[in-house]
Amino acid sequence: MSVNKPIIIVGTGRCGSTIFHEMFGEHPNLAWFTPGLEVFPDKIWLHHLGLKLIELPLVGNYFRKKWAYPFEGYKIWDLHCKGFSRSFRDLEAQDATVRVKKRLPKAFAKLTTEQRNRLLIKITGWPRIGLLNEIFPDAKFIHIVRDGRAVANSIINIDWWEGWAGDKNWRWGELTEEQQAVWKKHNESFVALAGIELEIYTKAMNKAVAQIPKERFMEIRYEDFCKAPLGTFKSVCDFCEIEWNSTFYQKLQKYTLKDTNFKWQKELTKEQQFILNETLAEFQTNYGYIEPEKAKAKLENVDVL
Repeated sequence: MSVNKPIIIVGTGRCGSTIFHEMFGEHPNLAWFTPGLEVFPDKIWLHHLGLKLIELPLVGNYFRKKWAYPFEGYKIWDLHCKGFSRSFRDLEAQDATVRVKKRLPKAFAKLTTEQRNRLLIKITGWPRIGLLNEIFPDAKFIHIVRDGRAVANSIINIDWWEGWAGDKNWRWGELTEEQQAVWKKHNESFVALAGIELEIYTKAMNKAVAQIPKERFMEIRYEDFCKAPLGTFKSVCDFCEIEWNSTFYQKLQKYTLKDTNFKWQKELTKEQQFILNETLAEFQTNYGYIEPEKAKAKLENVDVL
């Protein structure tokens, strides 16, 4: 017993993956982790009940909004794959034990229903693509990318960010000598540390993506998604091999998206903006937000035509 072609959304966190996950969950053939699994990860019948309740006329939308909305749900991961949510480094193919490779597909297959026969999953933080590809060799991966400056600014505005406790107490591992030097250069600025976190993420993602076939990996920019959500989901359905139908189309009509990337320029000082541009040069260039020569010019304060 195994789950068929699970769709796995990955991203840094604070990248727009939550609203993407919620909207994609409107597709009538997709199942997802419900909040109940976070409380009772071994009670699959409660999860199925939640998916059935959202199909009820009149009250279905209420149940979906309050009790059965798409959820990350790390408890079920940790139940079958110890340490999944707490690893200090990215999880790779080498971390997939025989036990985990048997348990996870079997458990996740039980989460789907006859109608909702494709499982939609979202995780943030470490990509974990190497591990997941080893366990689910037919999985489809969707990477949500957002301007790193907007992500970093959002990160330092949440109290549960692990960076507040310093680099020795977070899940991104010890900083390299070079990263330590950058952080010290900026007087241990939390803005700089948020930028360094995204640089660490970039290296892990690049390594992970290189291990999977291109036809099973799709990258979506948050900014493009906000501009054209319907066109984005049409492409996503094609990629995931699921039907683009009128029911899904109509459900998407209730959503209004707004690109809020501008906030970092309003909420950070000029000095903090400079720090982000410096620490995020690799991230921004890697994902096409700043061309290499423009990234260099940003650091040198030189105008590029």
